[in-house]
Amino acid sequence: MNTPPSPSGAEHTDGSSIRLGALVPLTRPGWVEAGRHLLAGLDLAVREVNDAGGIDDRPLELVVRDTAADPERAAAAVEELAHLGVAAVVGEYHSVVARAAAARADALGVPFLCSSAVLDTLTEEPTEWVARVAPAQSYGWRIYADFLLRAGRRRIAVATQPSVYWASGTRVLRDHLAPRGGTVLELDATLTPEALCDALVDHDATALLLLVGHPEPAVPIVRAVRGDRRLAEILIGAPAGQPEFAEWAAALGEDGAGIPFLRYLPEPLGPLGERVGKELRERLGEAPSFVAFEGWDTVAVLAAVLRSHGTDRAAIAESWPRVAVEGTRRPIQFSRMPGISVWQWAWTPVQVVDRDPAEPDRFRILHAG
Repeated sequence: MNTPPSPSGAEHTDGSSIRLGALVPLTRPGWVEAGRHLLAGLDLAVREVNDAGGIDDRPLELVVRDTAADPERAAAAVEELAHLGVAAVVGEYHSVVARAAAARADALGVPFLCSSAVLDTLTEEPTEWVARVAPAQSYGWRIYADFLLRAGRRRIAVATQPSVYWASGTRVLRDHLAPRGGTVLELDATLTPEALCDALVDHDATALLLLVGHPEPAVPIVRAVRGDRRLAEILIGAPAGQPEFAEWAAALGEDGAGIPFLRYLPEPLGPLGERVGKELRERLGEAPSFVAFEGWDTVAVLAAVLRSHGTDRAAIAESWPRVAVEGTRRPIQFSRMPGISVWQWAWTPVQVVDRDPAEPDRFRILHAG
């Protein structure tokens, strides 16, 4: 007879697996490629923990749920996973989805370690239940704004869609650039690509940032701007990281190169990062993105917490300020940061990189923070 896991996540002594719920976008309209990389990192770390004997001789089991970039679906998945008795929930790439998951986890008293979403306000009020491996948007996007200033780009246009995430990013850019002589002009991404090009010319913009989804409308916007001789000198940027993935290069080819984006990796990786990166490359069949490393680091943190504090959910949540784990990108510890409502790793390394126009499969580091 199989006994279902305790909904409280309490300790077991019968050798049964320790379940971790995993939220990952695996179908459209979610960013499927990001989800695949995130899951590869999560799964590799779980397998390595189990190959080393598990947690007190109990294996970790990853219970995966596809969020498809749907906040309601993510919240429902957290509730389902809570009833299945998971010790904690991990993952998610999309910030708006992670926010819904964090709110539900907080309400249910389920620890949630967010892997890749960066929105500062994952929860409306400070919570003890949620921690995050990814850097906050305000931190990374300020570094991106500094890059723009150093590159001499002060008249910034943003093509944007309605979203809490894009609105937050626009606000971070404006607040950081305005005192330093920069301006931010918002352009509705529902404009035709041709009309958007006309607006860039009319406002004499020196940079266009893509605060939009991929592949639509990002790909047609890039093609239109690249094909407009009037905009030959404009810089196209994508701080949210769209060009990180092979899907971007496949869709745009040479047009997708030379578009700076944020990447959360150090230069160079240390020995652990090099080893994990090699394993991830073999699994993915391509170079791992920073999202894959975020997945591995997430499980490494939870494994350390489970070994030292057990599977009781309250004990896991209480452990966040005492975490000290060697991650693939540098040692991970959590603290309280001003304006951020969850336990935050401050900070992962941040780079501004692009695909080299001379060799689009190679990344160039343009700025580091």
